[in-house]
Amino acid sequence: MEKETNYARFSTPATTGRGKRLYIETYGCQMNVNDSEVVTAIMQQAGFITTDNMSDADVLLVNTCSVRDNAEQRVWGRLEVFRLQKQRRPDVIVGVLGCMAERLKEELLENGTVDLVVGPDAYRSLPKLVAGAESGQKGINTLLSREETYADIAPVRTDKNGVTAFVSIMRGCNNACAYCVVPYTRGAERSRPAKTILQEVRTLLQNGYREVTLLGQNVNSYCWKEPGAPDNGTVTFARLLELVALLDPSLRVRFSTSHPKDMSNAVLYTMAMYPNICNHIHLPVQSGSNRILEKMHRGYSREHYLERIAKIREIIPECAITTDIIAGFCSETPDDHAQTLLLMRKVGYDAAFMFHYSERPNTKAARQFLDDVPPSLKTRRLNEIIALQNQLSLASNQRDTGKTFDVLAEGNSKRSDDFLFGRTSHNKVAVFPKAGFKPGDYVRVKITECSSATLIGDVVK
Repeated sequence: MEKETNYARFSTPATTGRGKRLYIETYGCQMNVNDSEVVTAIMQQAGFITTDNMSDADVLLVNTCSVRDNAEQRVWGRLEVFRLQKQRRPDVIVGVLGCMAERLKEELLENGTVDLVVGPDAYRSLPKLVAGAESGQKGINTLLSREETYADIAPVRTDKNGVTAFVSIMRGCNNACAYCVVPYTRGAERSRPAKTILQEVRTLLQNGYREVTLLGQNVNSYCWKEPGAPDNGTVTFARLLELVALLDPSLRVRFSTSHPKDMSNAVLYTMAMYPNICNHIHLPVQSGSNRILEKMHRGYSREHYLERIAKIREIIPECAITTDIIAGFCSETPDDHAQTLLLMRKVGYDAAFMFHYSERPNTKAARQFLDDVPPSLKTRRLNEIIALQNQLSLASNQRDTGKTFDVLAEGNSKRSDDFLFGRTSHNKVAVFPKAGFKPGDYVRVKITECSSATLIGDVVK
């Protein structure tokens, strides 16, 4: 995959690493996965060689998430493992990247294990900071930027299948939801030049990739205008989606994540127009209660959200819809929770990511609201949400039984090398006999049975 760095530009000389080995672990969302690929490109250009074995590495990096407390606790646990590596090999360099680095820089440097703390907008400084750490100097760079998008860096793909890839189209967020740390850890929203996105996708196509997912904290806010271009030269997200789809009709195009307040009809019509744009929208609702939505500072009402759902169903009748839901937000009452369950039934989500509320320091919710829903009640409500979603997911998959779909094969099934798995346009996982096909092939699959999580089918010749 190193050939994908051919259009990256760096100021760091390629002799900095001198063949030293780099190990990276990644926690959190798809944006973090893509960031780790950017970091890998920067470090390889500086002369480092990546390894999957931390015991062989000269530099250990962990790319972190602060969205929920359990994600941070996992990283603190991994730092204990890194500490043991450092005890055995005192010269090894340990660095923490990403959102935790931005939020907890002092605590991390006081930990005793960590040599480097580098925020999401400071990855270009990593080779220089590593060089300083090798001479005993602790390194820190957590400055947030209003310009940095890493647009000129071709990520080194760390995926194993060589079929699907993430492409970041923007960074940061301006929404300031009451519970969320992203605006504080990733900074203000800024879009990446459209031409660099298209170039990255072209390179992926040349390297055999068959699907891309366009990433942003709020992709619907994407907006790019080339300096000096006329006003009608502005590229909106709908236009960017179209430009990517037009690159190759065999390339599947996905995107994540959409904010309900910004989900435009233009995007929906673009999806309906191009068959290679997947029929799946992830539209986080978080709560079904207007009172809670207002307290969360989400910027839309239950009624507005349902109007957007109705418009999706009208323009793209077969579109799959998934969501995020938070149980037990500050002051949530039994009626608020009931409203969430009612909305779930009304929408009939195909799948969902579901969590109980986890207070994050320095957010508006932490500063102004009391986290007053007892943990046991949060857990009970979350379990009710999960149980309902399992029913909805099973019903959705049962409706697909007997239908035939084009499935993009991604790899061998976990249970048997005689079977492949892949995903439909609706982002549902399907398992089917290998029948001479391989990852990267489009396979016609007739669904014969299902669980709440998986479609199972036979190949249609």
